Amino acid sequence: MEFNFKDILTTSMVLFAVIDIIGNIPIIIDLRKKAGHIQSEKASLIAGFILIIFLFLGEQLLSIIGLDVHSFAIAGSLIIFFIALEMILGIKIYKEEKNPLNATVFPLAFPLIAGPGSLTTLLSLKAAFSNVNIIVAIVINMIFIYIVLKASTKIEKIIGENGIGIIRKVFGVILLAISIKLFTTNIKFLL
Repeated sequence: MEFNFKDILTTSMVLFAVIDIIGNIPIIIDLRKKAGHIQSEKASLIAGFILIIFLFLGEQLLSIIGLDVHSFAIAGSLIIFFIALEMILGIKIYKEEKNPLNATVFPLAFPLIAGPGSLTTLLSLKAAFSNVNIIVAIVINMIFIYIVLKASTKIEKIIGENGIGIIRKVFGVILLAISIKLFTTNIKFLL
């Protein structure tokens, strides 16, 4: 249980890329228009809570259904691979719900922030990094997400659609490389 700045930076960047809060600014703005108001603090806290709980209980849930972390990490690497393809190619593989009842909790905190990709990524990261560094990375991401949620309209005006598109593509390539690394690291444990 020791802090490792490099591991914190790596896990923070992985979670940042998977959550893709900058790329989701158009969705956040759309949710604000439909719901009228989004509670940024509540959304960030709930998403962070879900991620941390899953970090600790996700492995037990897997063992109940007879899976190990390495198998889950390989599955996670494939999900990350498809998320990266979505970001790079501008296609949609995963279909989002467009009818928010309470935009703060659903669909913002779950599944937009703490969704299948980020939950799978957590267990994939757990196979390679210590829990304390992952928790710090989650907290860093939730702080950043809170700031982005508060300033989403201003950010969209500053960056513009082209800027958001470029950011999505860059993080897509990073995610693609990470997915390949996760796959190759964990496949040797199963062979």
